[in-house]
Amino acid sequence: MKYSYSDLAKMIDHSLLHPTMTDAELEAGCKVAAQYQVASVCIKPYAVKQAVEWLRGSGVLVGCVIGFPHGNSSTESKRYETELACKDGANEIDMVINIGKAMSGDWDYVEADVKAVCDEAHKHGAKVKVIFENDYLTNGGAGIGGDDFKRKLCSLCERAGADWVKTSTGYGFVKQADGSYNYKGATEHDLALMRASCSPAVQVKAAGGVRDLDGLIKVRDLGGTRCGATATAAMMDEYRRREASGEQAGATGEIGAGGY
Repeated sequence: MKYSYSDLAKMIDHSLLHPTMTDAELEAGCKVAAQYQVASVCIKPYAVKQAVEWLRGSGVLVGCVIGFPHGNSSTESKRYETELACKDGANEIDMVINIGKAMSGDWDYVEADVKAVCDEAHKHGAKVKVIFENDYLTNGGAGIGGDDFKRKLCSLCERAGADWVKTSTGYGFVKQADGSYNYKGATEHDLALMRASCSPAVQVKAAGGVRDLDGLIKVRDLGGTRCGATATAAMMDEYRRREASGEQAGATGEIGAGGY
């Protein structure tokens, strides 16, 4: 096999973010994360303290979303939300940029917003993943094209102290021509672009559109070190099946087709 079980499992941030998830579902999700020995759970702020208890001794970290999913909270609200999450035991923070401010070209605001969260998290020993929501950035904004827009965000986030840059929330739905809402989430193009636009000090996380083992492997091949996923059990069960049968785990799947 190209990658070990641990290589791939420790890429996964098991996502427990759907707004309808009950306490019982959150607990069950933490049990899945512990069973499959993933990197972390990514959970809602109110559930951090309980997730820490559910995962105690498992080796699985607790991550918390901040300003989620649209990034519209004030900077001080994001900072305080980060403080509370860290005090409750969060090891990692997944924050959303202020997308409207970025589209307006108010780069100083966006950088200060990210820096406030990074400074607060780092003070508590936590690391920060900064979410761009690339589906909203396809056509760029503030007078620059989509790819240059994402490159600028990568540079800005690195200056602000980000530990990861992240493609998506998994909830960045865009209205389509037929009136329906959909999204791509992580794409191969964006992962390669973001990896090339940051120094080795900043890692890259994929989210949205990675639903099977081949997609996870492709993220790894493109330089991603984390991947938000709900299909953790299916991915890692498939790894064990291939391992047992002697198959190679090749990156033949497609990412960026929607679904988180």
